[in-house]
Order: sequence, then C-alpha cells, then structure tokens
Amino acid sequence: MINQDNSNSEEAFWTKRYLEHQTGWDIGKPSTPLKAYIDQIENKNLKILIPGAGNSYEAEYLFNKGFNNVYVLDISKEPLDNFKKRVPHFPFNQVIHDDFFSHNEQYDLIFEQTFFCSFTPTKSNRQSYTSKVFDLLNENGKLVGLWFKFPLTDNMEKRPFGGSKEEYLNYLNPYFEVKSFNECYNSIESRTDNELFGIFVKKSVALV
Repeated sequence: MINQDNSNSEEAFWTKRYLEHQTGWDIGKPSTPLKAYIDQIENKNLKILIPGAGNSYEAEYLFNKGFNNVYVLDISKEPLDNFKKRVPHFPFNQVIHDDFFSHNEQYDLIFEQTFFCSFTPTKSNRQSYTSKVFDLLNENGKLVGLWFKFPLTDNMEKRPFGGSKEEYLNYLNPYFEVKSFNECYNSIESRTDNELFGIFVKKSVALV
C-alpha cells in the first residue's frame, strides 16, 4: 500500500508537472478507444470512477452524453481546478481531490486511462492497484481501459511505464474475469501498436 509520505511526494510531483505543462500524456480530448466504448453504454445511471483523471476529457464526454453519476479523482488539485473551469456545470461534489489508495466508495465501472502506467512499476505498486480497484467496484463491476504495450526498462523515473499483456494479466487475473484484452485497433496515431484495450469483470472472491 502507498504510505502517506509517498502520497505527499506523488501529489507534489504531479502538481509540478501540471504547473510546468509537462503533460505529454494529455491528448486534449477523450481517447478514441474509451470514447467508442462509452458510445455503446446504454445504462446512463452507472456510477463511474475515473481515477488519476487529470483534465478529465472522458468525464466531460460522459457528462455531456447524460451520464450524471460520474466521479473524477486525482491526487493533484491543479487539473481538477482546470476541469471545474472547463466544465462548470459538472457537479463539483463529484470532483475528488484524494489519493486513490485512500479513497473509499463503490462504483459500477472504473475507467483506466494512463493511470496504472503512472506508478513506479514495482510488484507492490501494481498489486496495490489491482487490489484497490477490486475493493472499489460493486459486485459484477467492471474495469475498462487502456494499458501501454511497450517493454519495461531499468529506468524507474521515466513515466509512463509499460509492460506486457502477460505481466498485466498476472496482476489482474486473481481479481477479475477477463472479457477481452487485446491490441487496440483504434488508438490515436501517436499510440498505434502501443496499447492494449481491456474489459474486466470483478470476481465474486479475489483469488489471492
């Protein structure tokens, strides 16, 4: 689990990145694969969390399509303030400034978008992520999103961090049924051949 000292340093790190506009992961719009997935969701009452939401383009897209039960969470206040200015009609009580690992709520759907890859890729961090997502999801809740498909290196400072499909499944399989997890066919051009798109359903019991 991430400790408080680490949480504070993570908040400072990401706030500095936003203030200095070092946000290469920010594409300025909803990612194409998540947009396509959102477009086929029929139940607009789903309670949805976007952790590590940053400027929250997917949340804005969801909200504009009539999804009113969307929550955005980020450890840095800076992008959340940007989001509030950009989407002033979004319910501000659903904009959460918190450490993901300290957050306690229940959701039907969690979107993954450049969040998993932001943590230093230790076994402990990656296990903590999957365990926490499991805890935050309701029964039969879903984790849906994108994971970078490029090799890890020995550089533990250069984010984002990648990995292989097999490695990711080692962390995800104990907690989720895999509905699909394949190379992404509709990535934005700069991420072509570098993304996996996955749909995972929470197991009734974690096999750990």
